[in-house]
Amino acid sequence: MTPHQLQLELGDISSYPAPEVNFSKNIILNTKLRPSLLIVDDDPLIRDSLNLVLSDEFDIVLGEDREHAIRLVRDLATPPQLALIDLGLPPTPHRPQEGFKLITELLAHSPRIKIITLSGQNEESNARHARTLGAFEFVAKPCKPEAIRAQLRAALSAQQSEQPLASEIDSNLGIIGESATIQALRSQIKLYANTPYPVLIQGESGSGKELVAVALQKLSANPKAPFIAINCAAIAQNLLESTLFGHAKGAFTGATVAQVGFFEKAENGTLFLDEVGELPQELQSKLLRVLENGEYQRVGETLTRKSSARIIAATNIVLSQAVRKGDFRADLFHRMSIFTINVPSLNTMGKDKLLLLDHFRDFYSQQMQRRPFTLDASAQSAWLNYPFPGNTRELRNIVIRLVTKYPDTKVNASQLDAELDPQIFDTDKPASESPAEIKRTLQLGGFNLDDMLMGYTQIYIDAAMEIAHGNVSEAAKLLGIARTTLYSRMEAAQKHKAQQTQ
Repeated sequence: MTPHQLQLELGDISSYPAPEVNFSKNIILNTKLRPSLLIVDDDPLIRDSLNLVLSDEFDIVLGEDREHAIRLVRDLATPPQLALIDLGLPPTPHRPQEGFKLITELLAHSPRIKIITLSGQNEESNARHARTLGAFEFVAKPCKPEAIRAQLRAALSAQQSEQPLASEIDSNLGIIGESATIQALRSQIKLYANTPYPVLIQGESGSGKELVAVALQKLSANPKAPFIAINCAAIAQNLLESTLFGHAKGAFTGATVAQVGFFEKAENGTLFLDEVGELPQELQSKLLRVLENGEYQRVGETLTRKSSARIIAATNIVLSQAVRKGDFRADLFHRMSIFTINVPSLNTMGKDKLLLLDHFRDFYSQQMQRRPFTLDASAQSAWLNYPFPGNTRELRNIVIRLVTKYPDTKVNASQLDAELDPQIFDTDKPASESPAEIKRTLQLGGFNLDDMLMGYTQIYIDAAMEIAHGNVSEAAKLLGIARTTLYSRMEAAQKHKAQQTQ
């Protein structure tokens, strides 16, 4: 990329002064808690330029591709608050799939992270799909640094304003809705809250599993006891055991002092294990021991300790299916799921979508000091018909954008449609593939139709199995094929995957 192209991509960065070499000033800046920002772009010129113009306000970590970014994030002590990622990443920089995957993985790692997508693939469908997956906003290249900075600040402001929402427990347990599914959810929470037994919370990404866990704690016998949450996907596997159980001084390189684990910190309260399906096999057996008799040991110690913490676990995968695949221990699954709560997807909640709209609109209108918008009849109908695949997280982000763009306005269907993902309703072509993108892909060469078709076969099989909670017959009905056909397709997909890895 030439310097002129770089300027077109990011604006005239020469107008931004270089950081002053003033040691006293730098010391003062370093003592302040600045927002952490992950930047992911495969072009080193873009990464370095963004780092240059944004490092005065953010603590920045630079990633080259999806896998590198995930490794970096898992090695951080705490997840970044913000992420600025390019959709076009290796090994397919001309397509947005890697960027879409990274959005999903970052939000699985840290649901509160705010993601801004930055891409030269200025397809409106890409922007909408990125938002559906949970991205806060989409910025098209070329763009100026101040536009990026403004979006990052807006995302940070929204993130900070959401903090009280996660702990908001009222007469409805902080769970908005009056549908039969939501009322059943509240009844389950009240029924299971005041027991010492584990609870497994299952639900799609963005559906509010942590809110259910908080409600269980607040209604327990010890509502003021500690509530310790850990995302099992957010910590490097070599650090996860120490994080959970603690370690002795000298247990491993860098263990200069003894460390208390989360089981000890939880005391007689609640330990919330989010994304529990990501636990490695060797830790699953140790967690099973704690669940059975409360016993565990710190890393590097022989002393057996006792935990009285209650375990609440959450997952967005079908654990019974993971058990059949051998990825999750059957005995741990049965011990952990004495009580199971299935958090409904937003698509099943009918008019509760309007109640959630009102809730978030009023909150963010007050937070932004803007007069609230309303929806006209056609927009209300579109709102009720939209399935919200990103669940409450997607709904909330849409409301934030509507509050920002249309204060004191009656929003019509056309204005609302610009914020929704049209790919959700398009079943005639694979998601994220416009005709223009397909032509570009074919022209670039290296395309393999069998690989593409097999990939989508696996995606739809996985989705059907998740909806059917691992029931092959039900999954086959959803896919419109016979059960024997589904078995053969699953076997073919596994063989194809094995061939790809050889």
